[in-house]
Amino acid sequence: MEYSIRDLSKMAGVSTRTLRYYDEIDILKPAKISDSGYRVYSDNEIDILQQILFYKELGLDLKTIKQILSSPSFDIVEALYKHKKALIEKKAQIDLLIKNVEDTIKSKEGGYKMKNKDKFEGFKKELIDKNENKYGNEIRKKYGDDVVNQSNAKMMGMSEEKYEEFKQLEKEIINTLNLAMDEGNPRGELAMKACQLHKNWLEYTWSFYSKEAHRNLAEMYIYDERFKKYYDDNREGMSQFLRDALLEFTK
Repeated sequence: MEYSIRDLSKMAGVSTRTLRYYDEIDILKPAKISDSGYRVYSDNEIDILQQILFYKELGLDLKTIKQILSSPSFDIVEALYKHKKALIEKKAQIDLLIKNVEDTIKSKEGGYKMKNKDKFEGFKKELIDKNENKYGNEIRKKYGDDVVNQSNAKMMGMSEEKYEEFKQLEKEIINTLNLAMDEGNPRGELAMKACQLHKNWLEYTWSFYSKEAHRNLAEMYIYDERFKKYYDDNREGMSQFLRDALLEFTK
């Protein structure tokens, strides 16, 4: 079948402006241009758009999605199985959060005593799934499934007290980095303090620490836009500053 850009827009729930942009950046070209100059799409383009929307839901940027879809090794059936697995994991996360909320309601209304440990299970699982969806492919490729699985297990095994320490340390790293950037020296005392805090923070979830792994992570902070955004959203240039400081710290 053939579809106009308006037909595809309504079917997929994306704007015609978005579809035109996808055409401009060569991630989703129409099957052909009609004699009247209108874009015409086929079933093949619908399949491609489905993949684009799946990967966007997983947090990937369009540049990365384009590289995946244009790869000679891309297999649409394999991709669908991966999407299915991700959706099942997301459903499990949502189910866990729903149960967490329901138990909290019961606890507040009386008649049910919710354990403090249970209150944090949903939040830890949510954090793991969020990181898996956003960074899982890169991290697993770089460090291996065993390392990542051990890290996730260590996170799930955190006590309430350790989890709060973990989240508080995250804030302390950002605060110290801001002070170090004010000082302007990525090799200074404050910068090294921020790096030590960063190391301590990693050890809450890493099964083992190595300077090499720490340096590799530092490089990802500037070369992967998703990692870069995490720090630069706090302050412009923070990811670059942290990377430079970590290279000094891990010498």
